[in-house]
Amino acid sequence: MDILVVGAGEIGRWIADTVSADESPVDATVAFADRDPEVAADAAAPRAAEAVPADGDSTHDAVCLAVPMSAVPAAVEAYAPRAKRAILDVSGEMTDAVAAMREHAPDRERASYHPLFAPPRVPGNVAAVVDEGGPVVDGISAAIEAGGNEVFETTPAEHDEAMETVQAGAHAAVLAWRLAGEDVREEFHTPVSAALDEVADTVTEGSPAVYAEIQRAFDGADDVAAAAREIAAADSEAFAALYERARGDREGRERHE
Repeated sequence: MDILVVGAGEIGRWIADTVSADESPVDATVAFADRDPEVAADAAAPRAAEAVPADGDSTHDAVCLAVPMSAVPAAVEAYAPRAKRAILDVSGEMTDAVAAMREHAPDRERASYHPLFAPPRVPGNVAAVVDEGGPVVDGISAAIEAGGNEVFETTPAEHDEAMETVQAGAHAAVLAWRLAGEDVREEFHTPVSAALDEVADTVTEGSPAVYAEIQRAFDGADDVAAAAREIAAADSEAFAALYERARGDREGRERHE
């Protein structure tokens, strides 16, 4: 299987390494394309892969888009003609991505994957929408699972709604806590604040552009801000009601685990 990975950043390199790993059930060769040719060359060199022009006309069994979420629809239109059998993305937004693939690659296999982790923290869960299955997509799913990841099926709507909570809302809450807080001595930290501090370190070790894309793509931050204002304005009785509502939400999640 010949796969063109469009976008040679962390996620693009992760999918390339995953499909071409020794434990992968598919025999895959990889080429990289990136708007910065030097980035593509840097990704290709240690992997014995090929770097091809982003605006070229080479064709491949599969094209995998690892570009920013906002760029996916245009990238699908641009690269669909270069996909002989399948087109997929690993960008993190599914509604617009799947719609674009349906429009521009109606006769090819189509899938959208979202690794729910940064590549340094592999393996993990990978959300998947298989819009049009076949041997290429089956092989890529199997390769991701062979890397120790858990691939689970979803729909574009379910995925994007979940991202409002687990990405946009969670990141907004953590960043707001960090921005609102003051530096304190280590000895003052409680188990809760220490855990939040560790999470905030994790969130702020990445690229701000990636997190900005998430905030643009998904709602969720406004709900967090509204909840914080409600807590801040609450009297004792209202606070107790909010607290019990939060406790109920937690217990509901535990019952579904």
